[in-house]
Amino acid sequence: MRTSLNIPEEIVDSFDETWQEQGLESRSRAGREAIQEYIERHTSLRQIGGEVIATISFDYEHTLVIGELHTVQHEYSDVIATTHHMHHGEWCLETIFCSGPADQIRTLVYKLRDFDAVGRVNVTFLQPAANDSVEEFRNQNHEPE
Repeated sequence: MRTSLNIPEEIVDSFDETWQEQGLESRSRAGREAIQEYIERHTSLRQIGGEVIATISFDYEHTLVIGELHTVQHEYSDVIATTHHMHHGEWCLETIFCSGPADQIRTLVYKLRDFDAVGRVNVTFLQPAANDSVEEFRNQNHEPE
């Protein structure tokens, strides 16, 4: 099947350079692999359930989205434990540390990915053992020695 995508030129240039350096046979092959990786990552995000601890890291262009990001973070303050923020010119890198229901954290990830001014959104889940609650897990792993 043939398809068409609207991708900024600098991303296509970087993509072409990357797949050629890796010795792949074509842009189509590299595109299929990239799409497959996206599907696998999304599937694991969709399948996790229960109470979890997570980090969500993302980059964004500060002036274009900061107000909307703050609104979303306030909407999810019941699962957001803390954030860490770093500036690099007009761009920012932010990490959100969360704990709570996986479906609520998943929805937060989807909202962040929906902003045009947000570049990449990466999430890492840590699921406590079946017999531990998130609160017990947090207490066991963060008590001073």
